[in-house]
Amino acid sequence: MTSAAQLLNKKQSSYAKAGVDVALGNRLKSGIGALVRPTHGKEVLGGIGGFGGLFRPDFRGRKIKDPVLVSSADGVGTKLKIAFATNRHDTIGADLVNHCINDIAVTGARPLFFLDYIAAEKLEPKMLRQIISGLAKACKSSGCALIGGETAQMPGLYHPGEYDLAGTIVGVADRKQLLDGSRVKVGDVLIGFVSNGLHTNGYTLARQVLFEKMKLKLSSKPKGLSTTLEKELLKIHRCYLPEFEKISKLGTTKLHAAAHITGGGLIDNLPRILPKNCDALIDTESWKIPAIFQIICQGGHVDPLEMYRVFNMGIGMVFVVSAKEAPVIAQKLRGKIIGTIIKGSGEVQLAPSEQLLRLRSSLS
Repeated sequence: MTSAAQLLNKKQSSYAKAGVDVALGNRLKSGIGALVRPTHGKEVLGGIGGFGGLFRPDFRGRKIKDPVLVSSADGVGTKLKIAFATNRHDTIGADLVNHCINDIAVTGARPLFFLDYIAAEKLEPKMLRQIISGLAKACKSSGCALIGGETAQMPGLYHPGEYDLAGTIVGVADRKQLLDGSRVKVGDVLIGFVSNGLHTNGYTLARQVLFEKMKLKLSSKPKGLSTTLEKELLKIHRCYLPEFEKISKLGTTKLHAAAHITGGGLIDNLPRILPKNCDALIDTESWKIPAIFQIICQGGHVDPLEMYRVFNMGIGMVFVVSAKEAPVIAQKLRGKIIGTIIKGSGEVQLAPSEQLLRLRSSLS
């Protein structure tokens, strides 16, 4: 007997004529399983395509006495515009996963599973496969299961060839090891870990400066940059989970707090982990600002202080540790000591430096 679905698939439906091809969506989804299955461990029950993903955690195996689930949701912002312009979608999924992993890692959590949401004007097979491949690759490298998601066709809402991408991550932490900033005290030291570029933040300003004001192209290779803007702007958001794993092996009390330097930069993200009586004093001379930020600052005549509020400026993650432990931790984890915790009111202070002064003078 021929099923209703088979009968409908034999001719173009009214829905497809309106712009939503259900049959195409089903065909594309049927190939997703092979991409995400390598991210599944014994904790994942069932397969892809159900109304909900099934995950049976074994917290005993993780040696967690008092488990706390930690969740976060995010997108990749207007970095998507670069993916659209280059028709390259294999990195954007990894951007999303790594960003979300970093966001929960700063609480002391490790990732359990991830779900994605992809909405487009029309689902393109090659595009969708690239996105899912990027998601799956990043999940697998961090031991995170990709257990489900949603794809939606929305003609009239999105422009042809464009889509939106968002994700939700769930991780777990032991309650006694949660990081909430309460361990931070005056005299602690800040260890910064370098970024590999813009990550997933500040692209609206970056695109305006680079392409509208400076009239550059994705194929351009501005002075000071070792690669084209296309390659620079599509660099995958760095995942800092390995640094968290390394410091945990040194002892669970070594890390007092951590901050993921995303939108808001150092100026707005560090206060999220500071006690009300502490400030973070940052020595902006302690690391080299990557060329892309200097190009944006000078090409757009952007105030250097604003740069530190919009972009990560070369530091994508910050650990707060004791002054006594800082030199050894920085050496073993290949981080840079970038500042200290001083008495204050929960704000960030950028210490005057030659580097900051040079940026300012370049705009005059």
